[in-house]
Amino acid sequence: MYPLPEALELLGKMQRGKFDETVELHINTVTAGISGNVTLPHGTGKKTRVAVADDKIIAEVEKGVINFDILVATPDMMPKLAKVAKVLGPRGLMPNPKNGTITAKPEEVVKKYEGGQINFKTETKNPLLHLTVGKMSFGSEKLSENIESMVNAVKKGNIVNITLKSTMSPGIKIRV
Repeated sequence: MYPLPEALELLGKMQRGKFDETVELHINTVTAGISGNVTLPHGTGKKTRVAVADDKIIAEVEKGVINFDILVATPDMMPKLAKVAKVLGPRGLMPNPKNGTITAKPEEVVKKYEGGQINFKTETKNPLLHLTVGKMSFGSEKLSENIESMVNAVKKGNIVNITLKSTMSPGIKIRV
């Protein structure tokens, strides 16, 4: 078990890839069913493709073309989206009120997701969260801030232990 600054330093020394490795956080929680969203101060380093549902998007989805990571819709668009629910639902792309993707002001939601907001949810049968918190190129300070905001969003009382790793490194257990 390492304190966070020491774990990040160790992670930097273990970096083997010739590419900008992704930093992952694996959190064991007290119970399954923990979910929510958090805006990371420095984003994840990955460009999130957010689309606002319209007739053109629905036509593309019907053809099998999905070029977005998150779909945002207005309430009046939902009956039209029902046609493609069988395609979007299993992929977790169907807008729903729980994660705030059904809204009267889709522009605001698009800004949030493009600005680094991520949704998190434990595995269905296990109390585990798997999250991307940035890239190795961010440096220790930015990664530390992202990790702290993630831990605060999950709430320390819900956390059993945390493992930090990059794409090619072994896991490093960190102190909560």
